[in-house]
Amino acid sequence: MRGVVLHAPGDVRVEHRDEPRIVHPTDAVIRLSAACVCGSDLWPYRGIERVAGPAPMGHEYVGVVEEVGRAVATVRPGQFVVGSFFASDNTCAICQAGYQSSCVRRQPIGAIGSQAEFLRVPLADGTLVATPDVPDADLVPGLLAASDVLGTGWFGALAAQAGPGKTVAVVGDGAVGLLAVLAARQCGAERIIAMSGHAPRQKLALGFGATDIVTTRGDEGVAEIRDLTDGLGAHSVIEAVGTQESMLQAIHSTRPGGHVGFVGVTHGVALDGMALFFSHVHLHGGPAPVRQYLPELIDLIWRREIDPGSVFDLELPLDEAAEGYRAMDERRAIKVLLRP
Repeated sequence: MRGVVLHAPGDVRVEHRDEPRIVHPTDAVIRLSAACVCGSDLWPYRGIERVAGPAPMGHEYVGVVEEVGRAVATVRPGQFVVGSFFASDNTCAICQAGYQSSCVRRQPIGAIGSQAEFLRVPLADGTLVATPDVPDADLVPGLLAASDVLGTGWFGALAAQAGPGKTVAVVGDGAVGLLAVLAARQCGAERIIAMSGHAPRQKLALGFGATDIVTTRGDEGVAEIRDLTDGLGAHSVIEAVGTQESMLQAIHSTRPGGHVGFVGVTHGVALDGMALFFSHVHLHGGPAPVRQYLPELIDLIWRREIDPGSVFDLELPLDEAAEGYRAMDERRAIKVLLRP
């Protein structure tokens, strides 16, 4: 089969990979209907996150089940399924507490690589959720977004305790940040401030429910957030980037007693313990337990109550994946959908 492989920073190729097969009785093999490039894929692409040798790429996926292992009971061949970027058994004590991305048996899909024609999904019963039927073509992008960026933005909003009467600020205007705006709106937030310096992303944020746009960043952006909130800061702040600057911007934009939900994959972030101590800010985040939210998100998308698929602003065939990486790296695209 064809699949995307990263050989070195900036060197993405589509080449032959072995077609997956059932290895364990809990596995499923799916024929991918769509995959995509994630902002976190840019860390190794840029050389910030090191990879040892050629690495398969991709961890977001939707498709049709081709084959299941003998122990799989909840999905069957022919069903259209959505899965999380971490495989989980969904039965251990950690999963039952709602943190499937820290399952005691978790397996990263990124190590297998979903930017391909087929994908082996471990722990299929605990990882895959079937849709009511094969979806209409226009629903596929939204269902694909649920596999990671929507679920991650959703977790960020919940971790920040976005809700009625709250002012929510979102740091980061990538796909996760934009869908965190949508999630905050679904949570009933009264005011949603999107921090973005890019007009197309601002437009999408407003469409997803943002009420205000702040175009500055760093200390200047913090000052604007405080000006908009009577000097107090936002009740809830979602950090969706993962850098030192974005994390500090999120914490400093939060009022005492407020909550930061951090879902950007962190690189080089170090916090001053004393400053954090006196901030009275709650911090919660990490890799989103997307599997927890998939049934609800699929239902909202299926009933067309939300349209997270509009975050994809460039669609390419799988063979042009390298251009997709370049477009996102150069910020010519928010998120790239790949069609195998």
